[in-house]
Amino acid sequence: MAGPRYIIAHDVGTSSTKAALVEFDGKVKAYSTEPYPVHYPQVNWAEQDPDDYWQAVSKSTKKVIEDAGISPADIAGVIFTTQTVGVIPVGKEKKHLRPAVIWLDGRGSAQAEQIMNKFGGKAIFSGIAGTAITGKDGMAKLLWIQQNEPDIHAATEYYMDVNGYLILKMTGRAVYEWSTASTIGFDLKKNDWMRLIMNRIGVDVNRFPELVRSTDQVGTVSKEAAAQCGLNEGTPVFGGCGDMQSAAIGAGAVADGEGHLYLGTSAWVGVTTKGAPTGREGVVALKSGDPDLNLLFGEMETAGMCLDWIKDEFYRHEQQDPGGTNIYKLMDESIRDIPAGSDYLIFTPWFYGERCPVSDVYVKSTFFNLSAAHRREHMLKSVYEGIALNLRWILEIMERRYNFSLPVLRVIGGGSNSEVWMQILADITGRRLEKVTECQMCGAVGAALIAAVGLKIYPDINTAAKNVRVEKTFSPRAENKGVYDTLYWTYKQIYRNLKKLYRQVNQEREREEANV
Repeated sequence: MAGPRYIIAHDVGTSSTKAALVEFDGKVKAYSTEPYPVHYPQVNWAEQDPDDYWQAVSKSTKKVIEDAGISPADIAGVIFTTQTVGVIPVGKEKKHLRPAVIWLDGRGSAQAEQIMNKFGGKAIFSGIAGTAITGKDGMAKLLWIQQNEPDIHAATEYYMDVNGYLILKMTGRAVYEWSTASTIGFDLKKNDWMRLIMNRIGVDVNRFPELVRSTDQVGTVSKEAAAQCGLNEGTPVFGGCGDMQSAAIGAGAVADGEGHLYLGTSAWVGVTTKGAPTGREGVVALKSGDPDLNLLFGEMETAGMCLDWIKDEFYRHEQQDPGGTNIYKLMDESIRDIPAGSDYLIFTPWFYGERCPVSDVYVKSTFFNLSAAHRREHMLKSVYEGIALNLRWILEIMERRYNFSLPVLRVIGGGSNSEVWMQILADITGRRLEKVTECQMCGAVGAALIAAVGLKIYPDINTAAKNVRVEKTFSPRAENKGVYDTLYWTYKQIYRNLKKLYRQVNQEREREEANV
C-alpha cells in the first residue's frame, strides 16, 4: 500500500494565502486560495488580523484536499512560506495580543532614528550595516510597540512573525526560523540573533522563541488544528522560510553564485551565496531557505504595479470589451512594432519611492524625453523597459559589489508569462533568461522541496532543486545593445540629476498634506 505522497505548502502573502498540494518532485497537483484584508488605521500604518491568516490556512487546506480528491493520510508534511518583517506579540495563553504590524507598515520612523543614533547617526550606521534602516524595519517596529504600547509589551511572552505564528497554531510550539529571523536582526556567521546590537538598542532577545532551521521538523499537527484543517493529527510540520527564500529554491537558483529574477507586483534580484556578506546600496543579505547558504536580495518596490497603472489609465476602453479581451496579451501585441528604446523615451518605475538600486523614499516615477511623436504604445513599451533598466542597475551592484558573474538568470513570477517582456529584459540586461515551469507557484514549490529534505526524501536542497525545470530560454539580441546601453547610462543620470528636486517637491507635498 502506497504511503503519503504529497506536501501541503502554504504561501502566505499580503492579500491571500495559497495552499498548494505538491508532489515530492515539485509538481503542483492542486491549489486553493483564500483572501484576507489589510487594514490601514492611520497614515503609514498597515495591520492584519492574525486570525485571518489562520482561517485562510484552515479553509484552503480543507479545500485543496477536497478538490484533489485525496485522503488526509496522503499528506506527508505541512510547511509555510510567508511574508516577512512583520511583528505579532503573543501572550502566555498563546494568543495574539494585537493585530500584526506587517511589512508595509512604516510607523517606526522615530524608532529607526533612535537606533541609528545609538551608533553615531545615519551615516556611521549605514557604513557599518550597509544601509540605513527605516520605520518599516522589524527592530523599529518592536521598539515602537515597547514605547507606545507598554501594556502589550509587558504581556508579551514572544514576539513572532507570520510563519512562527502559523506554526504555533498548527503545532502548539513557538519557534522562529532562521531565514525569517534574518529580516529582523540575525548574525549570518553565527546563525544567531545579533545579541549585542539588540541589547544596545533595548530589544530583549529573550522575547523571541527558539531558533530553528527551515528543514527542521518543528512539531506535528495538533488535535485541534487537525479538526480545523481537515488533516490527520500527527502530520509532520517543518520550519519553513520567508517568501523570498522559497522563491529562490522554487526557481532552482540554489548554488553559490546562482541568481534569479522575480517579476510580480514588485520585482527583485536574488543571488545565493556561501559567504556572509554585508548589504550595500540597497541590497540586503539574508539567510537562504537552505540553512547552509545565504541570499543577497535587491528589491524594487513597483514593477507589475506600473503596468497595472498604465493599463488602467491608458487602456480603459479595451478593458470594457464584453468579449473578455486578455488585456495583458493585447498590450504585449500592441508594442511589437515599437522600436527598441521607444524612440528614446525613458520611464522610471518609482511610484512609491525605491529600495534598490537607490534607497530613496522621495523619488517618484517620470516619463523622460516625451514628445508629440510618442504614442501610448511608446509609453507602454517604455514602462516595460524602465523596469528592466532598474533591474539591470541592481544586477550591476550585485556584480560590482560582490564579484558575482551572472550571465544566466532564472525568472519567476507572473510577469515571466509575457514573452515580450522577457525578451526586453534579456536585451536590456544582456543576460540569458530561463523561465521555469510553475513560474507563479515557485514559492510553494520551493517550500515543498524544503519539506521534502526535512522528510529525508532528498539529502539536501541542492539535490531537491534539480527537479525544477526550464520551460523557455530568452537570449539577448546584439542589434539592440547600442540603444539600450545609451538609455541605461541616461537612466542613471536622471536619478542623479533629479534626486534633489524629488526630495524638495515631495517634502513640500508632505508638509501640505500634514496640514490638511
